[in-house]
Amino acid sequence: MDKPDPSAPDKAFFHRVVETIIRVVAIAMLAIYCFHIVRPFIIPVVWGVIIAVAAHPGFLRLRSALGGRNAMAATLFTVLAIVVLVTPTVMLSDTMVVGARDLRHAVNEGALDIPPPPQGVARWPVIGEPLSEFWELASNNLEGALNQVRPHLKAPAGWLLSLVAGAGVALLQFVAAIIIAGVLLAHDEAGNRAAEAIAGRLADERGIEFAELMRDTIRSVARGILGVAFLQSILAGLGFLAVGVPGAGLWALLCLLLAVVQIGIFPVVIPAVIYVFYTADTSTAVLFLVWGVLVSALDNVLKPMLLGRGVNVPMAVIFVGAIGGFLASGIVGLFIGSVILVLGYQLFMAWLYGTTEAVQDAAQASGPRKNDTEQG
Repeated sequence: MDKPDPSAPDKAFFHRVVETIIRVVAIAMLAIYCFHIVRPFIIPVVWGVIIAVAAHPGFLRLRSALGGRNAMAATLFTVLAIVVLVTPTVMLSDTMVVGARDLRHAVNEGALDIPPPPQGVARWPVIGEPLSEFWELASNNLEGALNQVRPHLKAPAGWLLSLVAGAGVALLQFVAAIIIAGVLLAHDEAGNRAAEAIAGRLADERGIEFAELMRDTIRSVARGILGVAFLQSILAGLGFLAVGVPGAGLWALLCLLLAVVQIGIFPVVIPAVIYVFYTADTSTAVLFLVWGVLVSALDNVLKPMLLGRGVNVPMAVIFVGAIGGFLASGIVGLFIGSVILVLGYQLFMAWLYGTTEAVQDAAQASGPRKNDTEQG
């Protein structure tokens, strides 16, 4: 009678380990290859999902007004979004490219004419005297002024040129995202079931709770922060165009960046107002000043109405998300980064505290909400 081989269990275990490793490697290779295929579409799809989720309540009202015709409502939403959002963006993008090109040509040819500083600039506190001296030097000897700041301008200039070069790609991504959002809204019920199924598989019984938190977070941040920032930058840019501020698209883009990171557009509007008072007639300058004040204060009115309850996150999270997304993916990343990081923060806090209600209670107990402070 043959004795059982004591190494048989070890051999069977070894074969199972080898088979498991082969399967894991095969799946990983397939996943990596699939990722490389879909990578060019990730940003438009993610941005399209964000737009669809944020616009869904308005889409439901539009569909109801059209008698429940889903396809017609989705088509009308897509057309209106492209016309209302993309048309002024195209106008400002054109001025941004032309302004950057003309500025570079004028600097290279020495044809940039800078007027001398007003007399009152030297009396400004802290920065008045050095600013007046540099401004006077630039008006008399632009090359000498540029030589003083040239070492500090290399990095910003390279960043600006790459940003302007990528403006066309960002605009195409924006249009593609709106079209994707329209398709998703046309199949909103199927998309909702798929989202709940995925959340349920990832988080079991808490999947629905997390899915609702994701939806509320996306809507609040997209409308209350990104929507307001986009509206402010567009209105400010149109004002720059109307009064003839050079490079209106560049300043509108800077307004967008500052508004998203919660600094506000005043740092851009104030120099523009000074320029208009210096170069235009008094009535035009006063009208532009009123317009700039109204647009700059717009966030104080709209944010309390659009930011949802419970989405109380530190400004540092929004700032890091916006800047990180901007550096990683350009202009579109400016929008996506803040939403994704705020969403990740909210999900982490919900996991840490156990329930989304506990997250809201902890946020309210940590201090007054920013919106309440603004309303007061």
